[in-house]
Amino acid sequence: MKFLHISDLHIGKRVNEFSMIEDQRHILGQILQIAKTEQADAVLIAGDIYDKPVPSAEAVQMFDWFLTGLADQGRAVFAVSGNHDSPERIAFGAQLMRGRGVYVSPVYEGETARIGLTDAWGELCVWLLPFVKPATVRHALEGKLEGEPPESYQEAVKIAVDRMEIDENKRNILVAHQFVTGAGRCDSEEAVVGGLDNVDAEVFDRFDYVALGHIHSPQSVGRETVRYCGTPLKYSFSEAEQEKSVTLVEMREKGQVLLSAVPLAPLHDMRKIRGLYQEVMSKTFYQDMDREDYVQITLTDEEDIPDGLQRLRTVYPNLMRLSYDNSRTRQDREVESAEEIEQKSEIQLFAEFYELQNNQPMSPEQREYMEKTIEGLKEL
Repeated sequence: MKFLHISDLHIGKRVNEFSMIEDQRHILGQILQIAKTEQADAVLIAGDIYDKPVPSAEAVQMFDWFLTGLADQGRAVFAVSGNHDSPERIAFGAQLMRGRGVYVSPVYEGETARIGLTDAWGELCVWLLPFVKPATVRHALEGKLEGEPPESYQEAVKIAVDRMEIDENKRNILVAHQFVTGAGRCDSEEAVVGGLDNVDAEVFDRFDYVALGHIHSPQSVGRETVRYCGTPLKYSFSEAEQEKSVTLVEMREKGQVLLSAVPLAPLHDMRKIRGLYQEVMSKTFYQDMDREDYVQITLTDEEDIPDGLQRLRTVYPNLMRLSYDNSRTRQDREVESAEEIEQKSEIQLFAEFYELQNNQPMSPEQREYMEKTIEGLKEL
């Protein structure tokens, strides 16, 4: 059984005030074609379908067009709401859509939706877990929990998974939208201060494949089959060097999961350009590149170019950002950096150092220990 794993569509998103709606229509059309070419049985959509909890009419119409296209091809769809989505709006019409093979996660009320499928290797279960916070689980299970209510994302997701009646003799796929510890972030993602939204990959050990959303870079975390497929489009210049793709998941007999990436070609690529003004405006510099791409230009001239943005856009019409890198801006950055450090407390500086060294934040217990240690040193 073949699945296409996609996530973080962010339909309706604007990047540096540029609407991405036409780029999104182009890439969703490409995904429809990939589903047809690869003869995928289903598409997994792991959250952040829209960019806002209240999406525009144009964004809703586009998602409707995409779902209809998949349903018309006979592809099943399994979708969950992400942190950018309104779970109530995503769940609207769920019972009607099931008739067309489109399954969306309901608002979390203590139970996780499960859909059973069958192929030559037997039954396969797809579980739909929407984005959950500790408060979500506390509210849904108020008065029903035997232990303490969850205070962390780790505890909340573990409780949600533990409540699932998973038959480990069958193949199980989880579609979820959470931040798994160790995943690399991009500038276009929302981060919770201190990494409080971390969830350990071990929470998902009972699933054969975990289709994750939330992180915009394609990557596996903990094991190959706990995977972020990444966004289908680049939404920040920190992603400029990435090749976007959809993940093709082939579920064979229990224990055999084959993964591959199918590349996507955007309507407009995103690139960084650097050099002197006269250099980047020279025809020999830009004649071999697609000038319709979204670009960030960093000029290295010592003096600012009058009306630089407008003049550069005569050659690069989709210039999103203009910055300078010269002796003045470097000195400004050094001053700003020094001022920022001076404003931070000892525990903030140590916490940043710890996370840099260990690729994960301190636990609450470690932080409390260091706070006491620092206070003790101050008293000496």
